Amino acid sequence: MTAGNNGANTPEDDDPFGYLYQDGQASGAQSPRQGGYGYPPVAQPGVPRTSYNQVRAVGERQYGQQVPPQQPYGGPSAQYAAPETYPGGAPAGHAPQQPGRVAPGGPGGSGKGGPNTKGLLIGAVAVVLVVLIGIGAMLLTNQDGDKDRKKDEVTSSQPPADQVEESPQPEQTTGAETPAELPKQDAATLKLGGTAAVDQSVKGAEGPNGSYVTGFNAVGSSVTWKAAIAEEGKYRLTVRYAIPAKDANATLTVNGKPNPQPIGLKNFIDSSDSNWEKNWQTTWAPVDLIKGENEISISCQEGNQCDVILDWLEVTSANG
Repeated sequence: MTAGNNGANTPEDDDPFGYLYQDGQASGAQSPRQGGYGYPPVAQPGVPRTSYNQVRAVGERQYGQQVPPQQPYGGPSAQYAAPETYPGGAPAGHAPQQPGRVAPGGPGGSGKGGPNTKGLLIGAVAVVLVVLIGIGAMLLTNQDGDKDRKKDEVTSSQPPADQVEESPQPEQTTGAETPAELPKQDAATLKLGGTAAVDQSVKGAEGPNGSYVTGFNAVGSSVTWKAAIAEEGKYRLTVRYAIPAKDANATLTVNGKPNPQPIGLKNFIDSSDSNWEKNWQTTWAPVDLIKGENEISISCQEGNQCDVILDWLEVTSANG
């Protein structure tokens, strides 16, 4: 069969695909509703042309013309137009949901894209709490260990109760140095010369057992004392004595030299009672002493009034 008009029984009349032939349309074949092979699509009012690639009827192709590039596989068809662009087409609606995917907010969804951040946050907080609890427990354990160690150290440093030693007493310090103690001696213990002797008959003496030196009223009688002095300087020689309510005197010698001022044994209390025990009193004379041992002697010499008894001798400060 050739493409042509072969009479009343043309292919267009008995062949549903007769419109594909070149003369199908001329013989009365009806084109598809919206165009097809050999027929251009029906133009719609108000709808822009969507493709420049028009299919020609069989036999109308002219060789040598530039063929427009075909759409890649899977791309839109040249004569495709959305159904809603045609009269009576389907209304625009939402795209169907693809199977195998759950819409956000649906069953099992969190309403937000991405991983389950709420669960991750809860897990992170739990880990932080566990770490903090572990650190706290470690600190408490270390504190308890330190307390036990300190307790053991205190216990081990203390000696037994029966071996506790007393704490050393602090040394007492003073702003100034304590002066050296000056010597004092009972007359009854000194070296006696001449008629001097020890007696205890007169009450009120301060010597051992109330003893004193008597018999001093004769020339050549004496008492000699070797006194140790810490520092060289000026001092006083103090003497306790008793007289029968009248003045007396004696010769004073220091380190073998007569003292510039004799020792005066006067009635300083102005007593009128000749009773010896009621006339005990003291007197002093200035002396220059050296550091170390000094020999001090009181004697009855020519011209002295020596009616006196001697109780004790003492070196005192020059300032009284």
